[in-house]
Amino acid sequence: MSDANKNNAPPLVRHFRQILLWPLQVMHARVREPHISKYWELLDAMGEQSPWREVEDEFGDPDDFQERHYKEFITFLPYVQRFLYGEGTGREAQTGYGKSPIRVYRRRDIAKMRAVLDEQSPPVVFEVAHVDLYFFYDIDIIILAVEFYANDLPLPLAQEALFKLGRAYPAFWEAGGQGGQCPRRVEWLAATGETLAASDYENRRKYLNFVCQHRSPNVAAHWDYLLQPLVLYHSDREGMIRFRQIEYHRMPLLAYLSFDDPSALTRGDFARLALITRSGPSDTLPYSEQELIDFEQRYCYDKFWNPTNPALGSRYLCCGHAFVMIGKAGDRFFADADTGLLGQFRHQYFLVNLIAHFHKATLMLFSEWLVTAISQLDIRDVDSVKTFKREIRRIFETFLRFTHRYWFHEVSNQAQAKDLFRMLTGHLETDRIYRDVSEAVKEMNQYLDSDGLRRQANTVVRLTVVTTLGLIATVSTGFLGMNIFDETGQPGWVKALILAVVLIPSILLVFYGVAKSKVLSDFLEALADERLTLRDKLGVLFKVWRK
Repeated sequence: MSDANKNNAPPLVRHFRQILLWPLQVMHARVREPHISKYWELLDAMGEQSPWREVEDEFGDPDDFQERHYKEFITFLPYVQRFLYGEGTGREAQTGYGKSPIRVYRRRDIAKMRAVLDEQSPPVVFEVAHVDLYFFYDIDIIILAVEFYANDLPLPLAQEALFKLGRAYPAFWEAGGQGGQCPRRVEWLAATGETLAASDYENRRKYLNFVCQHRSPNVAAHWDYLLQPLVLYHSDREGMIRFRQIEYHRMPLLAYLSFDDPSALTRGDFARLALITRSGPSDTLPYSEQELIDFEQRYCYDKFWNPTNPALGSRYLCCGHAFVMIGKAGDRFFADADTGLLGQFRHQYFLVNLIAHFHKATLMLFSEWLVTAISQLDIRDVDSVKTFKREIRRIFETFLRFTHRYWFHEVSNQAQAKDLFRMLTGHLETDRIYRDVSEAVKEMNQYLDSDGLRRQANTVVRLTVVTTLGLIATVSTGFLGMNIFDETGQPGWVKALILAVVLIPSILLVFYGVAKSKVLSDFLEALADERLTLRDKLGVLFKVWRK
C-alpha cells in the first residue's frame, strides 16, 4: 500500500466493545394476577425449559475474590453498595438490608453475532461476551444487557455498528425494502457456528400488520428469540412473563474503542461517536456547526484528554443515549482488562449506566401506571372507583420503596465516576422526571385523602340528621322514664306484635332519614340561620319531597 493510500485509510479500532442496554416493562401473562415482586421466580419455575440461569455474584468463596471485584465494590457509596450487592450473611444482615434486590440471569447458548451492516460491507463476526437479564425486586422493569466485541475494525465500520445494531425494530423502510437505519442482517450463532436466530427487518408487512392490529410496535425476530421464554405483550404465543417496550426503539449503549493514536481522530469523528450517528467523512460534522458549537462542553469529559500530552490520552463521550470511552491501545492502563479502564468500563461504568437507565425506565413506568389508572376510572361505577383507589395506593407504596431503595442523586465519591454519573443523568433528565412523577403520585394520593375526608364528612352529616330525628322521638316517648301505654299485662304475642309495629316504621324512618339526609341537613342549617324568614326555612324543608 502506498503512503498516500495509508494516509487516506481510516483509523483502525484495535479493540471494539459494545454493550447494549434494553429496558423493558414486564407483566404476568394473566393481567388480573396481583402484582408480582419477584418475576425471576417464574423463570426458575420453568426449569430446563428456560435458557436463562441465575448468575452467582463474586461474593462466594473468599479465595476467588479478585482485586477487580474489590475495586468495583469500593467505587460506590455505601447505600449504592447495599443496592448492588446486598449485605453479608453475618449477624447484622439479619435485620439490615439483606440480599441485593437485583437478580441477574444469563444465557450461555449464544457465542457469536454475525452482522451485515450494509450492502458494501462484508459480514462482521462479533464475539458475544455476555447476554444477561437484570431483574429488580418489586419493580416491573427488566434490562437486557448484550456485550460483544471485535478487533481491528475500520472506524467507519465501527461507527455503523454503533449506529445500527441496537435497533428493536425499523423506523422506516428504504426503497429496496431493507429496514431503514438497521443492519441488513443479524444472526445469533452457537459455539458450533449454527445459526440460532436471524433478524427480519426487511419484513415490512409483519411490522405494519402488527401495529395496525395492536397499536403497538413489534420487535425484530432475533431480539424476540433472545428474550424467550419471555414473549411480547401482544404476541399469540404462550408465556408466563410478557414484556413491552417502555422507551424509544434505539437501545442505550456503552462503547469502548482503542486506537493506535486517538489524537488522529477529528472533531467530526468524535461528534459521530458521541452522538451515535452514521459514518461520514472525517473532515465534516454530522450536524451543523451552530448545532455543535458547544459540543465539547456538553458531550465530552476531558479531564484525562490532551492530544499534546501522551499521558492524557483517554476521552469520555456521553449524550445520555450513549456512553463512549476512547483511548490508546498501547496504553496498558487503558487496555488492561483486569485493572485498567477496559475492566472499569465493563464493570464500574457499566453499573453506573445501568443505574441511570434503570432510574429513567422506572420513572417512565410509574408515569404509565398513573395514566392507565386514571384512564380506567369511571366515577359512576363503584367497582371502578374501588379499583382506582387500590391501584393508586399500590403505586404510591411502590414509589416510596423505589425512592428509598433505588433512587440516588450520587453513586460515588470518586471524582470520575461521580462526574460521569452526573453528566449521564443530566442528559437523561432523570431528576426532572423524578420531580414530575413524584408530584403526580402525591397529587393522586392527596385526591384519595380528600375524597376519604369528604366521604367521612357526608357520613357524619347523615348520622347527625338521624340522631336529631331520633332525639325528638326519644324525648317524646321516654320523658321522665314513663311509658305512654301500659301493656305489661298483655300476652307475649301481643307484645311481640307491638314491638314489630313500632320497630318496622322506626327502621323505615331511619332509612328515609338517611336517604334524605342531604336535604334535611340543609334544612337544619337554614333553621339555625337567623337571617332567613320562616317561609324561607319552610321552603328548604319542602325540598325534601321535591324531585
